[in-house]
Amino acid sequence: MAEWATLARPYATALFNLAKEQDNFEAWSGNLALLLAIVEDPTIQQVIANPKVDKPTLVKLMWEVCCDERTSQAAKNFVKLLVENRRLGAVPQIVLQYEQLKAQHQGYVKVNISTPYPITSAQQQAILEALQKRLHKRIELTHTLDSSLLGGWIIRAGDEVIDLSIKGRLHQLAMAMRH
Repeated sequence: MAEWATLARPYATALFNLAKEQDNFEAWSGNLALLLAIVEDPTIQQVIANPKVDKPTLVKLMWEVCCDERTSQAAKNFVKLLVENRRLGAVPQIVLQYEQLKAQHQGYVKVNISTPYPITSAQQQAILEALQKRLHKRIELTHTLDSSLLGGWIIRAGDEVIDLSIKGRLHQLAMAMRH
């Protein structure tokens, strides 16, 4: 949902600024990763979507699931704020945007390569070198398998997407034939 990206921006920016002020980027990354895993759980999603579950009950449930004695009060307040403003659905975008801000601040770019098959370390190294030249930043590279691509690659670097997949080419061809 495109609107989640817009709604997530102020939350991600506020968290980034807080993490920067407190110099605890990794702690917030860990908190957000846990929160993301929780809100993506199908059982929790049913509870979140249930209109019979009031906000105080949902806050308490979220705290019980994702917080312990080591959880900062700021993290607890963040969860409470998301629940009260009905923004738990924005968590995936908040995490994405926070991580992008963190990467930009720390001088690297997270790049994901999606392929329908495993790639060799030599291929990864070649892509890494090419992207470092193009983006002039350090690259943190991850690889995911996506059999729906049929062949080729999709490279995601921040907001930039390079679609070199057969699926993408077929989609472009179909669009060109429609016009």
